[in-house]
Amino acid sequence: MSPQHCDGFATRDNNLAVAAFAITGALAEVHCSPVAEGFVLFSQLDDRNDNLDRDLRPPGVQGLKMGDFDRFLRDHHLVTRRFFVQAGVVGLVTLGGGVMKGWADSLAPELNDAVARLESFMTPLDKFRDVSRGSPVPHSLSDEKRSEVGLTRETWRLEVTSDPDHPTRIKQPMTIANGTALDFPSLMQLAELHAVRFAKVMTCLNIGCPLGTGIWEGVPLKVVVWKTQPIENFRRVFYYGYHNDEPKQMFRSSLPAGRVLEDLYDLPPVILCYKLNGAWLTPERGGPVRVVVPEAYGFKSIKWLSHVILTNLAVANDTYIDGNNDVDSPLKTFAATLSVPQSAGANQRIPVTGYAQVGISGLKKVQVWVCRKGAEPADDPYFLTVDWTDATILAPPERGGWGGDLPNSTIPLETLEFDGAGQPKTWPMRFNKVHWAVLLDGLPVGEYRLRSRTIDEKGHPQPMPRPFRKSGHAEIESVSFFVK
Repeated sequence: MSPQHCDGFATRDNNLAVAAFAITGALAEVHCSPVAEGFVLFSQLDDRNDNLDRDLRPPGVQGLKMGDFDRFLRDHHLVTRRFFVQAGVVGLVTLGGGVMKGWADSLAPELNDAVARLESFMTPLDKFRDVSRGSPVPHSLSDEKRSEVGLTRETWRLEVTSDPDHPTRIKQPMTIANGTALDFPSLMQLAELHAVRFAKVMTCLNIGCPLGTGIWEGVPLKVVVWKTQPIENFRRVFYYGYHNDEPKQMFRSSLPAGRVLEDLYDLPPVILCYKLNGAWLTPERGGPVRVVVPEAYGFKSIKWLSHVILTNLAVANDTYIDGNNDVDSPLKTFAATLSVPQSAGANQRIPVTGYAQVGISGLKKVQVWVCRKGAEPADDPYFLTVDWTDATILAPPERGGWGGDLPNSTIPLETLEFDGAGQPKTWPMRFNKVHWAVLLDGLPVGEYRLRSRTIDEKGHPQPMPRPFRKSGHAEIESVSFFVK
């Protein structure tokens, strides 16, 4: 069964995607994101809680080039004993100079291939998926047309005004007509004092597969809002970008004023973003300036930003409301499978890798469960009564191993939630993606289904606590495979 493709992702017929693999030859990949280079192996030792799963699948993976696995070893240096015991590894691993020595000779060959093929933590700029809207899509416009409509750094202008239908009282509206609209040089002046950067995975509410992970840099939106000097009747902010000057093509999102003005619950600020992974935002990524909302799905992070409206409207007026979407839903935590080998025979151990999106509720563990096809328990849609197996969550890369076209493959200084050495202050990090691996026991001949799920920091098994599709993907993945 070949997966459908939508804007570069593998998606599914119906809600249950089943990719069947005959275990006969090469490594088959099941993934909704580019395939990665290495991570240090990390084990979560808290054994509380269990049970659940989801659904989603992708295309094949390009083969490794010479030296990819060597680069993986160079970039990552720590492997937990638990992972090696689980993997059936023999021999000692010695660490030195940030290089993991002895792993290539010690690690079970099945895991060598599967783990070495994992994507870098940060997504290369040309590997981000695109789900842009518009006819024509604004980034497809000619250079001359983009300059004409304000989609270059030289011609960009942002108007910040009051909603005429539900007015907020402001003293200094920023408009093109009166010459006070914010231009790019003025934004860069604000950036000298206020610029922030943070890591975030960008995910579409209705697709499920992450579009990519990067370091987003910009000026907090609140800095610009305060320049208008709002006085009263200010309850919400809505905003939109260039839409070919056709009202029917406008795509609008909104946020409560409190979320814009205050970084609630230790969240990073909502930003006017102009850089991704250290490079100017390209038109494909929404440049020259877009909104980025750290905890939200992609529809809140409007591309090609042109207007910010301060309003006394008390409710959301997002375009996405029209599609029956939950427009206030933050990112969910869920797991997905990346690879299942086709080269194992009966009773041979089976290496599996995958990723987990870490949503607002955090991530405590990833688990997998295998059963014969048709042996699923009745009246247990979330598989709460079955015996799940803990997978190993891979730890963050060392300095110089983050990928994503970052300068020197290193996290920039003063990136939120990273320390002075460029390492995460906590792990797993919310609003990002992590990888996991597990070596399953061998199985008799037959057809099986593999499922993966997350347990969040509150102990909720996926898809809880928000199992509803229109608030974001959280289904339990099901992958079919054969053992011969």
